[in-house]
Formats: sequence, structure tokens, C-alpha cells
Amino acid sequence: MAVGRVTKAVFPVAGLGSRFLPVTKASPKEMLPVVDKPLIQYAVEEAAAAGITDMIFITGRNKRAIEDHFDKAYELETELAARHKNALLETVQAATPPGINCIYIRQPEALGLGHAVLCAEPVIGAQPFAVLLADDLIDASVPVMRQMTEIAAREQYSLIGVMQVPATETANYGVVETEGTDGRLNRVTQIIEKPKPGTTPSTLAVVGRYILTPRIFYHLRSMPAGAGGEIQLTDAIARLLGDEKVLAYEFEGRRYDCGNKLGYLEATVELALKHPEVGKGFAQFLKHRQ
Repeated sequence: MAVGRVTKAVFPVAGLGSRFLPVTKASPKEMLPVVDKPLIQYAVEEAAAAGITDMIFITGRNKRAIEDHFDKAYELETELAARHKNALLETVQAATPPGINCIYIRQPEALGLGHAVLCAEPVIGAQPFAVLLADDLIDASVPVMRQMTEIAAREQYSLIGVMQVPATETANYGVVETEGTDGRLNRVTQIIEKPKPGTTPSTLAVVGRYILTPRIFYHLRSMPAGAGGEIQLTDAIARLLGDEKVLAYEFEGRRYDCGNKLGYLEATVELALKHPEVGKGFAQFLKHRQ
């Protein structure tokens, strides 16, 4: 199936966030702030910058804060307006990019990323769609999803965001093997979920950015449990390779793995240094700490 304009994006946000306990005991990990914006806002802004208008959140228990964040805060906005705090009012209103629709679907059980994506099928229908994982915060001059939607529209195939990782770390990722020598864009020949080091020659790891055709749902519906006893999106993509061409794209940008504490701290430091309000002062603080 050809890939046309992508207008829908799926955000799987039902995970427990166990690596960040106890802070995630009652608060979604996707609401962890990087400087002054939560992780999920960075992902939604990236999708909106690509022209995507329908934001589909696959949620679970204790995720109400995500819905509240993208809702209108009448009392807060009224109070800020009454106190003439216009800059803060604009900041609050900017949390939701203009022109987007937020759709929330409850994932009844944590059955894996593949199952979370499958939960979106009634809303996606027969259209191509994007998947963004908020844990993967990617700092790029051109938002990565915009890079990918432009390529998918030109090439007319599903597209997976990938990056090079050390050979010793392949067991932490889905890994793709490719053919072709077209720089950053090549055809996927195989995709393997968390291969042991040395079992694949490739070090191209899948990160949390995908553009997929609705054919993926056919495979997800019949997919048995894979690694970790979960329905793996990687396994469904492996089946999709038998039906249609899938491309791997080495995106331009710096990815931070905010699913673990070190990556989250790295993102916080790097984005704080770029922040127009606190960047200079934070840089001076770090300098004096050395």
C-alpha cells in the first residue's frame, strides 16, 4: 500500500515507568520534565511540526495527567489573564499545538508495544500512520518526524528510524539489516528483536520513530507473544517485510534515551544549556562545578 500524507500519530504511553520509581508511582513517566516541558510534549510537538493533526494516546492506569496536560486549563488560564501574566499564559496555551485533535484509548493490559499499536486500529483505519515513543527524545534542527514524513511521501513505503549503536549494545534494541548504499536511506532485509552481540553484522538499531502502513495491523492481530511474553512491534514488522518494502532511515539529530536515568539526565543537561531563559546561567554553574 502506498504511503500518502500522514495525519495520525500513535503515542504508546501505558507503560509503568518502573525504572524511575518511586517518582512514577503516581505520575506517568511521560510527564517527567526536561527543563520545563514533559517528555510527551516534546513528542507531540515533533509530530505537529510534521503536519500530523490527530494525536492518538494509548493510555493505561494512572495516566490521567497526560490528558489534563493537553486539555484546556480554564481556571489557571483565567487566573493568569486576570493577573496580566501574558507570557506565562502563552506558555500554558502553547502546551497544546494549535490545530491538533487528542484521542485517548485505554490499553486494558500491558501486552507490549505491538499490542499498544494494535489498540489504535479503530481510529487509524486504512491510513498510513506514525508511531512515536516519548522515551526517545530526539533533538534535531529539522524535527525527525518531519524528516521521515517527507521521505515516506517521496518513497511511498513504510519507514523506520534507526541509528548506529556499539556492537556490544545491540541486545538492547531491535536491529535491522539492510541492503543498498543510499547514504542514510536503505531497504530493510531483516529486523531482529534484541539480538545477542555477534549474532548480526548490523549495528543499526531501531529507535522510537516509525511510519507504517495499515497492513501492519493484519500481522499484529495474529502475532503470538514474543520477547518478554509481549506482542512485539518488531516481530510484526518482520512479517510485513514479506508483503511490502520497508525502509530504514538514519535520521539527523541527537537521540536521548529518556527511558533510563542516565539518558534522561543527559537530555536535561543538554537541553538546559540550549534554553533561552536559563542556558547561560546553567553553563556558568557547570563551569564553576568543574
